[in-house]
Amino acid sequence: MPVDHYENFPVASLLLPKRLRQPIEAIYRFARSADDIADEGEAEAAERLADLAAYNAQLDRIARGERVEGPIFAPLAQEISEWKLPIQLFRDLLDAFSQDVVKTRYADYAEVLDYCRRSANPVGRLLLHLVDRATPENLERSDAICSALQMANFWQDVAIDWKKDRVYLPQDELARFSVSESQIAAGRCDANWQALMDFQNERTRALMHSGAPLVHALPGRMGWEIRFTVQGGLTILEKTRRVRGDVFRHRPQLGPTDWLRLCGRALMM
Repeated sequence: MPVDHYENFPVASLLLPKRLRQPIEAIYRFARSADDIADEGEAEAAERLADLAAYNAQLDRIARGERVEGPIFAPLAQEISEWKLPIQLFRDLLDAFSQDVVKTRYADYAEVLDYCRRSANPVGRLLLHLVDRATPENLERSDAICSALQMANFWQDVAIDWKKDRVYLPQDELARFSVSESQIAAGRCDANWQALMDFQNERTRALMHSGAPLVHALPGRMGWEIRFTVQGGLTILEKTRRVRGDVFRHRPQLGPTDWLRLCGRALMM
């Protein structure tokens, strides 16, 4: 399962074959550091965008076959070359992180999905390239899993994102359920809020399940890694539903007692 900042990017767990841990760590290091540029610290927007543009410039150098240095880009260049990873997927990540700097509201579900297409889906696609399983059907299912993981993270982090002046709940659906942003600010969980969060959870759960058959198309330990990832995301959604969307006072997290349940569910997939 994802670790550290509770992001939805898989990392090189012990479940994975040893030969894949190094390239996955290089991908994770790139994605984590770029995401931190967009999210962490007190830098102004212009500085954040400039730093992300510098990351893009390094990708340009890698694409041209030029030498790059440093703990992030030197290993990444080596893995891109060795595994023939599509550089556009890394550019998509940077595009999403840059968007986070300047865009704080999403008009509708299509806009949220488009953000997920660039912020989360590239990581799943890169994993499929690493195991040589990047077929159209597998890519579609991977996208469903990654987008669902990203949205599960959105729903559990409504309060955290509000402090950054970000609202990933679609604006048209806030209106449909008669929920205002002042209600988010107050952390008020009335019947309208509960209905809105139940709706988001159910749609995200269905999206996750639509991608879940991917686990049967992946070899060995990679399949098990994704089983745990899927079940972890579903568990977060269940916890969010259990508190009726009151993520202001009860932020869903995976605890020690959840892991045995995850093992059992992973075995049943």
